[in-house]
Amino acid sequence: MNLSRLDLNLVVALRALLEERNVTRAGERVGLSQPAMSAALSRLRRHFGDELLTRVGNTYVLTPLGAALRDSTATACDLLDRVFSSQADFDPATASRAFTLLGSDYGAAVFGAPLSRVLHEEAPGIRVTFQQAGPDVVENPATVLSTVDGLLMPHGIIDGFPATHLFQDRWVCLVADDHPEVGEELTLDDLARLPWAVYQRPYDAPAARQLSMIGITPHVEVSVHTFQLLPHLVEGTRRVAMIQERLARRAASLAAVRVLECPFAAVPVQEAMWWHPVHTQDAAHIWLRETVTRVGEQLGGPRAATPDGH
Repeated sequence: MNLSRLDLNLVVALRALLEERNVTRAGERVGLSQPAMSAALSRLRRHFGDELLTRVGNTYVLTPLGAALRDSTATACDLLDRVFSSQADFDPATASRAFTLLGSDYGAAVFGAPLSRVLHEEAPGIRVTFQQAGPDVVENPATVLSTVDGLLMPHGIIDGFPATHLFQDRWVCLVADDHPEVGEELTLDDLARLPWAVYQRPYDAPAARQLSMIGITPHVEVSVHTFQLLPHLVEGTRRVAMIQERLARRAASLAAVRVLECPFAAVPVQEAMWWHPVHTQDAAHIWLRETVTRVGEQLGGPRAATPDGH
């Protein structure tokens, strides 16, 4: 397709039509009259060779193609918005800008807190939103990364996108402080015998992956989608959990748990921020990458440049 011959205004109209499923409401959303939006729908139908919206009684429903286009059209609009909001110059002290970062609650708690303090001091007009990453990060990382400013995620989950290294952490184990069967040290037998509380997300199960490498299948009693719940699910039980040390030291003051060394060589956590290449030359995003890298260094993380030097 020759994009130079495509009216990009139709992309905005298409998104409104597919999400509103009403010509009048779609027109009001994008500032077009009802006749103008009807004309846009006619052009879109000719382009795709499909009705996109069909009337059923007093309502419109999406055709199969219309339903398939709905999410990809929203992604395209978000990406276009980010492309055309890119800046050649950026002054964090005076700028007003919103950044969105995806990740786990671990990344938000351990890294997001010091990052937000730096932004508070150096860039008072900057707003950052932390969102929980879903399984589509692995299923379609390009689409996900194109709609946000960064993904806080350890190495080993996605690949093929630019990243800046932030900090390193290591895995430790948690047990109740009054656990009747665990002494000062955990053993591999303990890990195989005791029930587990685990952090579980559709694309990554840290404890299960680590244990499978040493031939242990954990007996999971409870799983959650936030690391910070694990200490409370271990407290007062026979359970054991694996958690990052930086988060575990905080948890020890909030729940009646003990932090113990893993009885095997667990693979360290190498936390990074990943981004879509569309952001690479944006001055505001360059500043964001430099800032997160600096915060990572303050946490004790190794400095490692990505291919683009950031």
